[in-house]
Amino acid sequence: MIRKKVCASSDTSALLDLSSAPRPLLGESPGAMPNGDPYAEHLDEEYELEDDDDDPIYLHSEDDRFRPESKGNLFRDRKNKVDFVLVWEEKMRPHKKRKVKYAYKEMDQDVSESRWERTRRENEYWRKKFLKNLRKVGLLMEKEETVSERKTIHYLKLSAPWDVLVYFAEELCIRAPLQAQPNPDRNTSDEFLKKLYIPNPMYERVPNKPMDYYTCAFRKSKLDRFLGSDDHSSYFTNTQRHRIVYEILARTLYGKRKHAEIGIDRLLNEGVYAAAFPLHEGPSEMPEYEVAVEKLNPRQILHHYWARWGCWYKYQPLDHIREYFGEKIAIYFAWLGFYTAWLLPAAAVGSVVFISGLVTMGSNTPAKEICDSGGKYLMCPLCDTCDTWNISEICPMAKVGYLFDHPGTVFFSIFMSFWAVAFLEYWKRKNASLAHHWDCMDFQEEEERPRPEFAAMAPKMEQNPITGVKEPYFPKRDRLSRIVTGSMVIIIMLCVVMIFLVSVIMYRGIVSMMMYHTGNSILMTQAGNIANISSTVVNLILILLMSQVYTSLADKLTKWEMHRTQTLHEDAFTFKVFVFQFVNFYSSPFYVAFFKGRFVGYPGHYGKLFGMRNEDCGPGGCLIELAQQLFIIMVGKQIVSNIQEFVIPKVKAWRQKRKLAKVRGTQISQEPKRWEEDYELIECEGLFEEYLEMVLQFGFITIFVAAFPLAPLFALLNNWVEIRLDAQKFVCEYRRPVAERAQDIGVWFFILEALAQLSVIVNAFLIAFTSDFLPRLLYKYEYDNNLHGYVNFTLSYSPQSYVSNNHTMCRYKAFRDETGSHTLFYWKLLAIRLGFIIAFEHAVFFSLRCIDWMVPDIPESVEVKMKRERYLAKQALADNQDVLLTVSPGSGSPGQCARFF
Repeated sequence: MIRKKVCASSDTSALLDLSSAPRPLLGESPGAMPNGDPYAEHLDEEYELEDDDDDPIYLHSEDDRFRPESKGNLFRDRKNKVDFVLVWEEKMRPHKKRKVKYAYKEMDQDVSESRWERTRRENEYWRKKFLKNLRKVGLLMEKEETVSERKTIHYLKLSAPWDVLVYFAEELCIRAPLQAQPNPDRNTSDEFLKKLYIPNPMYERVPNKPMDYYTCAFRKSKLDRFLGSDDHSSYFTNTQRHRIVYEILARTLYGKRKHAEIGIDRLLNEGVYAAAFPLHEGPSEMPEYEVAVEKLNPRQILHHYWARWGCWYKYQPLDHIREYFGEKIAIYFAWLGFYTAWLLPAAAVGSVVFISGLVTMGSNTPAKEICDSGGKYLMCPLCDTCDTWNISEICPMAKVGYLFDHPGTVFFSIFMSFWAVAFLEYWKRKNASLAHHWDCMDFQEEEERPRPEFAAMAPKMEQNPITGVKEPYFPKRDRLSRIVTGSMVIIIMLCVVMIFLVSVIMYRGIVSMMMYHTGNSILMTQAGNIANISSTVVNLILILLMSQVYTSLADKLTKWEMHRTQTLHEDAFTFKVFVFQFVNFYSSPFYVAFFKGRFVGYPGHYGKLFGMRNEDCGPGGCLIELAQQLFIIMVGKQIVSNIQEFVIPKVKAWRQKRKLAKVRGTQISQEPKRWEEDYELIECEGLFEEYLEMVLQFGFITIFVAAFPLAPLFALLNNWVEIRLDAQKFVCEYRRPVAERAQDIGVWFFILEALAQLSVIVNAFLIAFTSDFLPRLLYKYEYDNNLHGYVNFTLSYSPQSYVSNNHTMCRYKAFRDETGSHTLFYWKLLAIRLGFIIAFEHAVFFSLRCIDWMVPDIPESVEVKMKRERYLAKQALADNQDVLLTVSPGSGSPGQCARFF
């Protein structure tokens, strides 16, 4: 059955006149009090008192059976909104089992029961103190229960009355509307297509679009100058109400101040509460009956116009996302959509470059010479126990290698270098427009509270120099020593990655030798490809396993380092994970691009590692092997991630529903309430994994793009799926997160900038040292413009010392003479390669600085709106506004008065 209790706050008189008497509220708002506040001492003394037998939190109504059922996110009085829900579960007392034979077993059972009883009483005591302090702040409460034989689930609904909202809105500097203006569709592509009179299939009108306002920081004393202030029920948006109530929950004391027993986050970590969340605004499914689209709830609008798979080609309703989930989540989806849109030209150019290579593949003179050589070029053995072979055997691979190594790839790498920086520059402009449009341009993170884990584990208390309040403190020297120790662990883990890389290299060599010794002509010809593809798949599996292990380890290390605030904790965790993932994902492509085939040696003087000859590039060159690696690692990672994002939330939600279904028991046929349905959803996991996945993808499509022109196309296809998967999770599968403010994507932008700069350097080295572009260019200039004889020119003869040891005279790919020394052409080529790197980097970086200078970070139209908003704010908040705007006859204009003063 479901029992219901109702609570009406009996101590809200302190909130009736906040402007004249704010101190009582501060005194009764634990966690927000300055040092030395008498109310703080009062609460700490109160904590020492014994609790009364009566429950001080709830007023029980005797006529609950006559109350109408609450519909929507309202209390049963149908007036007060449900702003937040606290959930806790209570298991029934364990049943005493029959007496067993041995007395010590009975003693163990009694000890376990006493522990359970002690934990239950402690949690109940903390809840009572916490809720008692919430009532003093002025929050309204109403309780629901779902009872079964084994467990009771308590749902406490919280509502903030008008006076509380007004007080904390001013304290949190919430933006309030001054003047309404039309909310335009800010889509450059839509405006461009309209000018050309071309229909835009991506545009779709989304109902109930939020208004756009000029705003300023809220002031209660100027309440009458804000739009809509006469309607208390709808003046504050639901996300603003959630943010205010969460702020109260995060500040409220539940235990002793000297032990930093403050806030809902720590109560959740201690297991006192099972969950705390704002409610979704109704179901996400469309109603079975016909209804006007304007009557749909915000969640249904987001599901129908955004989260459905059929909306994959539509614009995202960013204003609706922001209104429902807050700025932090909206900016993530805005960035993801902007990034995906910019992938369109990159994918188009990359596809054209790949197709041009495919079309001109037959005109490749070196490949023709290889295919027509027959037995002309006898190549040296590829291993110590292998036989010689003819270069004509690699004819197919020589043709395919041209797809990834032709002049078009050089152009594409230059194009992508400009693309990456232009994308980041124009994102800054887009971000500035959104930040102003969403009233977070001037947002600065307020003085953050200590993290719950930090507060629980900090060894001492120190006074905060800013707030004057004593807070948990951890010595900086101890933290520094822990950070250094954690860095050693990171280095060890990176060494483990290198060990796995060497193991994959040895695996590749062993597989190649096995293929050569089969005697099968097909296997012998394709030995390099088989070894490379299979080793890359093995490498991908190791990468994914190491990612899971290290992410868990980095989380533990970051917690152990004891960072005070959540921002510092997240930055340290992001740095650790990104550094490891960068090495984890990119070490193998870096090896193939810059190290494989560089230390092979020559016949008679081969370089060796653990008794095996160092790897040489395959028949088609290192670029084709690099392309294979990038395709398998990048696309394989995307497929695995999408499967995980699709399956894991559904499995978690199924387990949660199954667990709650057992509690509801016979009531399963009854329609669940909104809070019950939301509790069945899974907790929002944040945006860290989403950003990390996209940043790693950005690295793949920029750093190694010279070897894989199709990378932007695969990234584009993945992102179309990614946006819908993420939208489905937030709208349908996650509990509604607390709306957080943010003005940009944070530290991820600096990581993207670093990757963009690195991509210029890496692509320059790829073209210079890994590609055959410069050797062919120099050969054209010095010998033959049509590359006739190029294959023979690149093949050296084995040294006489090698032949004298009972070996056959053979050829190998290098610019060496008969003694094994480098030829003059090699040194000329080396000088040209180094000169190309310097010229490429300077030209690209200079052009990028010009782009940075020419493209302002803030659009001119946004600057005008910002000035207009500041002017309106000044007028609205000025106490002498009437004097300034009133000019008596004959006194001149206001401008003349201003000049006089």
